Amino acid sequence: MNFGFTEEQDLLRSEVRKFLDENCPLETVRKITEDPNGGGFSRDLWQHIADLGWLGLTLPELHGGAGLGFVDLVVVLEETGRSLFPSPLVSHTLAAHAIRRFGSAKQHSRWLPRLVDGSAIGTVALAEEDAAPGPEGVRLAGRSAGKQLTLTGEKWFVGDAAAADLIVVAFRKGKSQELGLAVVERGAEGLAARDLPGIDLTKRLGRVALDRVKLARDAVLPKGNAAAIAHLFDVGALAVTAEGVGAAEAALRLTAGYAKQRVQFGRPIGSFQAVKHPLAEAYVDVQSFQSLVYYAAWCADHGRKDLPLAVSRAKAYASEALPRIGIDAIQLHGGIGYTWEYDAQLFLKRAKWLRAAFGDADWHYERVAALGGL
Repeated sequence: MNFGFTEEQDLLRSEVRKFLDENCPLETVRKITEDPNGGGFSRDLWQHIADLGWLGLTLPELHGGAGLGFVDLVVVLEETGRSLFPSPLVSHTLAAHAIRRFGSAKQHSRWLPRLVDGSAIGTVALAEEDAAPGPEGVRLAGRSAGKQLTLTGEKWFVGDAAAADLIVVAFRKGKSQELGLAVVERGAEGLAARDLPGIDLTKRLGRVALDRVKLARDAVLPKGNAAAIAHLFDVGALAVTAEGVGAAEAALRLTAGYAKQRVQFGRPIGSFQAVKHPLAEAYVDVQSFQSLVYYAAWCADHGRKDLPLAVSRAKAYASEALPRIGIDAIQLHGGIGYTWEYDAQLFLKRAKWLRAAFGDADWHYERVAALGGL
């Protein structure tokens, strides 16, 4: 296996980094997320990244996408994580992936071009309140009557719920209790979506309520089943962990830079072992779960059966390491690290958000043990 990136992937990273540095530094991130009427992201930047091809990176060229893979997507997500870029990119990418992989050719033509050009924002509604991650946690009821499907129930922790135009909803089919996926469009009668208060203003999570929402049968993804839902949880965990790599590297760089400049007792504090050791340990942690993310992305691109195991290894490690890095970043900055005006607290909040997204460390470690035969 070649563990290096191609020249094209390095160029992609460079261009993404350049765009974010010029258009969305942390000062701009703060303005976007603190705007009470902005919805948590910039519509202008959203259209700009659509024009740059980020929204269709992994979608077929037939529908306007770039036809690339998850390794390429990880390159982009590392950089958006490094900038704490506020946008529905992860939620949108998951919805587009669900439709592409589990939908019909007619459904591809109906929805994918709108997702690629940014005229529609997508998300996935998989988890439910107090429910376990994965297919076993899906309880929302779907009842068939003639050519219609009626959905009733609630979904929680839905990324960018209030902004979404298309929501891929996981449900159980009537008496059979088989699992399925359906696309619900904004404006459907009985649909209500709203964002909920959260610790990380750069990441919006919400609640989606479906009160006897009636859908035509052609809104149901024909290949949607338990395995499809499990796959979406895996891809979601991979995506947020890829962003976590970038956030961890940025937090480490911010803290190391401060340690080189801050002088105490006549010496930069970075020269003291009590500062050097946590920074060195953080570096090792970042490099470790970054490698696990790269392998998981490679598994996703090549259809490897060990994708669930690879994803859980990466997500479990990151869910433990990133909050620790965030806490150390605050503590090594001293009093200034606790202030709203300083950026260290932004990375700690992302770490806290990441810890529970698509399964926490305990859940993924238990799955690693189960998949490993323990």
